[in-house]
Amino acid sequence: MILYFLLYALAGAVAGILAGLLGVGGGIVIVPVLSVLFAWQGMTPEYMMQLALGTSLASIMFTSVSSMRAHHKHGAVRWYVVRAIAPGIIVGTLAGSWIASMLSSGFLKVFFLCFLYYVSFQMFLNIKPKPSRELPGAGGMFGAGSFIGAVSALVGIGGGTMSVPFMTWCNIPMHQAVGTSAAIGFPIALAGTVGYILGGMGKAGLPGATLGFIYIPALVGLVVCSMLTAPTGARIAHKLPVAKLKKVFAAFLFFMATRMLFQVL
Repeated sequence: MILYFLLYALAGAVAGILAGLLGVGGGIVIVPVLSVLFAWQGMTPEYMMQLALGTSLASIMFTSVSSMRAHHKHGAVRWYVVRAIAPGIIVGTLAGSWIASMLSSGFLKVFFLCFLYYVSFQMFLNIKPKPSRELPGAGGMFGAGSFIGAVSALVGIGGGTMSVPFMTWCNIPMHQAVGTSAAIGFPIALAGTVGYILGGMGKAGLPGATLGFIYIPALVGLVVCSMLTAPTGARIAHKLPVAKLKKVFAAFLFFMATRMLFQVL
């Protein structure tokens, strides 16, 4: 058990840095790592993916606060954007987590690996929408937030892979889009955690030390290190060539997706 706790802590450390550095949400790393560790622990496959997704979102609640504070100190969070998109984010994330609780673990794994491939190609090719418009009105922000929240709940991430391109498309500078995405990650994680707790209540076959679909030992291990390393990632984001780092990370994501694909097949 101590070995697994240390591995959870290591995953949290890496996820925290990535959350602050790339604005992609540490769940991109946490979810596949948790799915592997849960399999090693002999957990039932029926709800393994839901546990990985729910635990990932619960850990992002803490990571996002730490990363958000670091970006705020650099003046990189546009709080009016957070306030405008938060209602849609909450509704979409709650709906997405409810849907995930009813889907099979196998379907969620396939959905997640497809998302991994999408993110890896997007990052490697540095595909960015042209800043061709301004932020939409209340209805548009609610719709965008609902979509981002729903997909984030289904893949267990903080939403940065979608919220950052959306904001840059709307003429928000990249470093502010990353900082604002860190702040948006909190309502996604909060609503997703609530949804996965409610969705997993009363499910038979879950391991001990769970709260719904949240596996507490993994959550503690992830949070211990992720809160410490997220500010480091935010500081690095303002100093290093992030574009080059994204290509390396994209290759890593492609490898992780391919590994999961072979598991599914």
